[in-house]
Amino acid sequence: MVADRPDRGATLNQASSRFNLPARAEDGDWLDARDEIDGAPQKLRTTVTVERPKTIISRNASPDIGFDRSINPYRGCEHGCIYCFARPTHAFHDLSPGVDFESRLFAKPDAADLLRKELMKPGYQVRPMALGTNTDPYQPIEGEWRITRGILEVLAECDHPLTITTKSDRVVRDMDILGPMAAKGLAAVAISVTSLTPETARTVEPRAPRPERRLAAVRALRAAGVPTYVSIAPVIPAITDHEIEHIIEAAADAGAIGCFFIPVRLPHEVAPLFRAWLDEHFPDRAGKVMAMIRDIRGGRDNDPDFHTRMKGQGAWAELIRTRFRLACRRYGVGNERIDLRCDLFRPPQGDQFRLL
Repeated sequence: MVADRPDRGATLNQASSRFNLPARAEDGDWLDARDEIDGAPQKLRTTVTVERPKTIISRNASPDIGFDRSINPYRGCEHGCIYCFARPTHAFHDLSPGVDFESRLFAKPDAADLLRKELMKPGYQVRPMALGTNTDPYQPIEGEWRITRGILEVLAECDHPLTITTKSDRVVRDMDILGPMAAKGLAAVAISVTSLTPETARTVEPRAPRPERRLAAVRALRAAGVPTYVSIAPVIPAITDHEIEHIIEAAADAGAIGCFFIPVRLPHEVAPLFRAWLDEHFPDRAGKVMAMIRDIRGGRDNDPDFHTRMKGQGAWAELIRTRFRLACRRYGVGNERIDLRCDLFRPPQGDQFRLL
């Protein structure tokens, strides 16, 4: 079913059958209402459901990922990036990885309290906490819910190291926390910039801040002493790959200490969503894009294998790596790795002790 929503990313909103969930012909009147106002379709409103998990730290044992724990303040993401590998997680809620993922969100307001309790557990071993590994911790609803800020306050209180990945300039709002943490060697940020072309950015990531705002955030974070990277993730062949050198130049100009990239990944339901999006927005090159992606992914739409899934393989992947490496050298981007300090951590105090 095609969702006629020009202000959203996905063009489809089909329920997933991967978890034996019932297929739906309609997704409710919130989707189907098309009341005309001044001749224009009514925009789809974002809804937020409160989620009350028992724990907040997610553990990860993947050998090709540089963190072993993360926090996701929200489920779903209003940015609407068509390529988002987290889209399939909405199927666990009997919701579509398509438009539902962008508009029917879940918030975890108890996150800070849960985090405090988990960090107080005897035997907790500290390693950097990653935010933004699944959905963006600074998506638009953070402006109201401020769950991410509450998490940062707990981590700062006990000198716990953290990394943040986001494509929102809203992260600079929390500079008062991130700056002092960075001064202690406890914080690093990666800002995602996939295109510098406004039209492309609006199509690929329809509700994310403009590229120039993200680069301004890089500049502001660096001015505050926060180690900041630019993530060119993902690189989409024949759509954004021609901008690699320009993005690295802009990142260097903004003061980024490093860049990294990941070729586009299309796991599970993301592949058909991406194909439908291509047919809608880039019909002139849809076949070429998918052929290049399959070449990078060993003849498949997606490569789920450890170590190759983040890098890709084949001639196109090697060409992208070479261009990336040469551009970093040309513009003086050193790609230094920041080792955050773990020796300063002290467990947070309980409510009773904080009152004394």
